[in-house]
Amino acid sequence: MTESFDHVVVGLGALGSATAYELSRRGHSVVALERFELGHHRGASHDTSRILRHSYHTPEYVQLTVEAYDDWARLEKAGGEPLVTVVGGLDLFPPDPAIPLADYVRSLDHVGIDHQLLDRDEIVARWPQFALPEGTIGLFQDRGAIVPAGRGTALMQSLAAGHGAVLRANSPVTGVTDLGAAGVEVCAGDTTYRASSVVVCADAWTNDVLGHLGHHVPLTVTLEQATYFAPPDPESFAPGRLPLWIWMDEPSFYGFPCYGEPTVKAAQDCGGPVVDPEARTSETDEEMLARLAGHVARTLPGAGRPVRSLRCQYTLTPDRDFVVDRVPGHPNVVVGLGAAHGFKFAPTLGRLLADLATGRRDGVSATFSLSRPALTDPAHEAHWLV
Repeated sequence: MTESFDHVVVGLGALGSATAYELSRRGHSVVALERFELGHHRGASHDTSRILRHSYHTPEYVQLTVEAYDDWARLEKAGGEPLVTVVGGLDLFPPDPAIPLADYVRSLDHVGIDHQLLDRDEIVARWPQFALPEGTIGLFQDRGAIVPAGRGTALMQSLAAGHGAVLRANSPVTGVTDLGAAGVEVCAGDTTYRASSVVVCADAWTNDVLGHLGHHVPLTVTLEQATYFAPPDPESFAPGRLPLWIWMDEPSFYGFPCYGEPTVKAAQDCGGPVVDPEARTSETDEEMLARLAGHVARTLPGAGRPVRSLRCQYTLTPDRDFVVDRVPGHPNVVVGLGAAHGFKFAPTLGRLLADLATGRRDGVSATFSLSRPALTDPAHEAHWLV
């Protein structure tokens, strides 16, 4: 059976859902194919919360965060429900950090984003929940916010369907053929979909799809772990009483105030093992839990004991920059990758991917090209701290 659409989207995590919504909102016919069931827990778009923040290591990313805040606001208006919970964001740089404070300050200044630099005593006076080593510097920006992961992704899917997009779960792609000027064919199950373009947002399964065209992106998939802690006094960890925080060192950790329940969520960034996404576990890693719990006990001693952990995947490019580009030699095939920090940008990346699928390149940076050295030079050394 063959069906025709204007565009095919492969993958219905955050980026794919945002792209399906954006294309359908513009009046295009869209079919979106998800390898598993909608809302599954095998990828990186589930659970409760993600960080939305202005603080980043380059002016280009900071400018993109400005767009992200605007796009989340538009998504809130379209969905008729609040999505952004502003709690403030605090980046904590210990003495001699592995992540340079100067890069962040310079980038925020370049874009004109208000921020404050606080010494350890000022941090603890403002948020006595923290216990920090002498010499710690805090970079605070008051627009730091929480956005909902699973709920936000489901909303984008619902909005896409409301604009006529066809969402098909349990539909792994088994073939992709570039037809040149005639478009592209995508096979899934017993159906062949013919369209003018395909947008691949398959995350850890990206190369399974692109392999049908003989293209490969150097990706590393790790299995990460977030843990929820139960503070004896949840009120002191409530939004407004505690900001988002990120420990800007190696290892790097991050955490949230209480959000939707009386627990504090925290995790290590890029601390998990490399895995095959088809053969990964969902069991708690006790060594990772001990490493995180030790850091939380030192820096947030009132956060309490860990009560549950969950696993999620990171799909990492060697430079940890996004991919937002057409496949070289295959202009009908567009690829989107969030490199394990893309959820905060999901509505924005969906908009940019929709632009590429419909023939526009305005606003899409060469930084996110598939032809950049980090993705084409086998000697490029991976670095994931951002």
